[in-house]
Amino acid sequence: MKKIVILIVTLCLAFASCKETPKTGGGEYGIDNPISADNVDDSTKASDGMPKMTFTETEYNFGTVIQGEKVTHKFKFTNTGDGNLVISSVKPSCGCTSPKWTREPVKPGEEGYVELTFDSSNKNGMQNKNVRIAANTDPNEHVLYIRCDVVTK
Repeated sequence: MKKIVILIVTLCLAFASCKETPKTGGGEYGIDNPISADNVDDSTKASDGMPKMTFTETEYNFGTVIQGEKVTHKFKFTNTGDGNLVISSVKPSCGCTSPKWTREPVKPGEEGYVELTFDSSNKNGMQNKNVRIAANTDPNEHVLYIRCDVVTK
């Protein structure tokens, strides 16, 4: 039994030491080794053909809303990336908010929208709602916020 434990520990240590050594050059910060495609981690490389969602605004305040009113705001965005942008889902934080959005792919340089309608029925006071947008962008999630102060008639 003792031999098996020693063998397992030895194998674990052997596999742990099989890490690839970094490809950075000498010097404290690898300054004497220029950065090339060979020594840059894939997570830091710029991604070719990646769409980018750029909103003109990410928050909107409706101000004062009378209880029972439905108010709507359209958030516009531009695809400032290099590939076609596709929104896969728009999920509101509450059932009182309903979304509509651009369903077809948004080509680079073109605009799209996410429209939010807030139903103030059965609400009172300050309301802060958000929607989470999932798209084929980096980052792949975007959040929009709407606010209002619901008052009774």
